[in-house]
Amino acid sequence: MKSTATIRIGMIGIVSSLIFLTGCSPQSSPPPEGPVRLVLKLGKIFGDPGPLRRLLDQFEKENPGIRVREEMLPSSSDEQHQFYATNLEAGSSDFDVFSLDVIWVPSFARAGWLREVGHLLPAAEREDFFPGPVEAVQYWDRWFALPWYIDAGLLYYRKGLLEKYGFRPPRTWPELVQAAQAVLRKEKGIYGFLWQGKQYEGLVCNVLEYMGSNGGRVFQKGRAVIDSPENQEALGFMRDLIVKYRVSPPLVTSAVEETARNIFGNGGALFMRNWPYAWGLLQREGSPVRGKIGIAPLPFFPGGRSAPTLGGWQLGLNRHSRYPREAEKLLIFLASSPSQKFLALSVGYHPTRKSLYRDKDLAEAQPLLPRLYGIFMEAIPRPVTPYYLMITQVLQPEFSAALSGIKSPGRALRSAHKQVEHIMGAE
Repeated sequence: MKSTATIRIGMIGIVSSLIFLTGCSPQSSPPPEGPVRLVLKLGKIFGDPGPLRRLLDQFEKENPGIRVREEMLPSSSDEQHQFYATNLEAGSSDFDVFSLDVIWVPSFARAGWLREVGHLLPAAEREDFFPGPVEAVQYWDRWFALPWYIDAGLLYYRKGLLEKYGFRPPRTWPELVQAAQAVLRKEKGIYGFLWQGKQYEGLVCNVLEYMGSNGGRVFQKGRAVIDSPENQEALGFMRDLIVKYRVSPPLVTSAVEETARNIFGNGGALFMRNWPYAWGLLQREGSPVRGKIGIAPLPFFPGGRSAPTLGGWQLGLNRHSRYPREAEKLLIFLASSPSQKFLALSVGYHPTRKSLYRDKDLAEAQPLLPRLYGIFMEAIPRPVTPYYLMITQVLQPEFSAALSGIKSPGRALRSAHKQVEHIMGAE
């Protein structure tokens, strides 16, 4: 999300998008001789890509007049974004259905790159999706993507160490500090609490969780409200975790997900904030913490509530597709409950459909999944605006400056507020 294409995406196609957002029935090109050939574009799947191919084979069996070829992009979200921005801005029809990071939909919709897809699902099916992804796929109250799989921040903890010193998983941030300080006084050579503080998108995800758990917001009724007492307290508390309470080491200001996971996974910390993907890696055979960890919702400030940042991916339909009707069939198929269940079992994706968290097969294969339901229900999208990719470039250095002690939280938030207001002034 740091590419040149990222910075300019919020402004391109503003006039043309007003034409495309009015919505019209898709008109496929005249069918070619033989089957219609669709291209599904998505980021590299970690692990075996075979299950996805088997799923597409099933789609082809059910739709004998359509063939689908999957094409993988690099796993980096930045590189995927750059590819899509470059090709869609040029009007490319070389792919039909593609995966979108949860933060991209409003900007792609405003640029006129996505077809509306809300009409593809009856109301009852829409209600089966978690609320966070539903909010993230909409622009101007219209659906421009379908939720595919979901992530959210959560708290990992060492069960044995907490039990040894008489603590339960903390519900509030002060409880986390109290438990970490008490354990660190007795246990040497470990850290209290690890999280992601490097200047990148993960930092924004982390900071928004503290702000949201203190009742803070970035926007309210379309206005920037980031410079608030609640947000100043939250950002100051993150700095205090390092310099005042000393439960987080200074290295967190340069840490990403894998930094924290590797240290925690080697038994080097009591608590860790991370995404659900870490669970399977921490529970692998040979892991020093296998069977010794638990998960819980992220803590909150007294009077607040847990506010995990929403992650995950959606499926969109290229507005330039030559075969939109056939592409719609593929879109519906991949976002369907049976397909999401198959990918959950075979690849480990977390479904965006609430009903699957009551599925017995999934619960047996992935005992963690039912425990994630409540966390995913509370997941909060990052600001849903076509300007988000510009806004995050403002927030990242300001948040980093506050955590590193270069700026006070108040000064950093005042600067961020002015810059966000300037960006939103283009709306």
